[in-house]
Amino acid sequence: MRPVPASAPVHWTVTSGQQAPGVVQRLLRSLPEWFGIESAVSDYVAAAGELDTYLAWPAGEPAGASAEPQPAGVLLAVRHFPASAEIFLIAVDRAVHRCGAGRALVDALERDLVADGVRLLQVKTLGPSDPDAGYRRTRQFYQGMGFEPLEEIGGLWPGNPCLIMVKVLG
Repeated sequence: MRPVPASAPVHWTVTSGQQAPGVVQRLLRSLPEWFGIESAVSDYVAAAGELDTYLAWPAGEPAGASAEPQPAGVLLAVRHFPASAEIFLIAVDRAVHRCGAGRALVDALERDLVADGVRLLQVKTLGPSDPDAGYRRTRQFYQGMGFEPLEEIGGLWPGNPCLIMVKVLG
């Protein structure tokens, strides 16, 4: 993926319905500050073979920009109950952070969930009691998408606080 100047508008095409473990592995390996625990990376890659998958592609990428177009972002989702779902993973190529890929992925998921009668969406991320700056930006992203912090819990991820964030859909 080519770097995109921060001032350049990027439009996204989001596709779903195709599992993409290779995309998940490529993106997670390129973001070790967020995904640096090897066992977690392996678990995410395995889950990518089973969970609902959304891929963000830069729309109108110039011909010849790369040998083969690559998704710049991925979202994995899981349905726990008929009325609730969870964002299990989002990863976006660093070259296009803050260019709308994450927003496009979440918007596409939410449209599909609302059409299927889902009312609640949750996401789990590193809690605010850990001062990590990258995850502070992650929480800000989710808050900007309308998620609200529900609870920070210990024990789910040994040594790491888990923040559960929720959003009412519709």
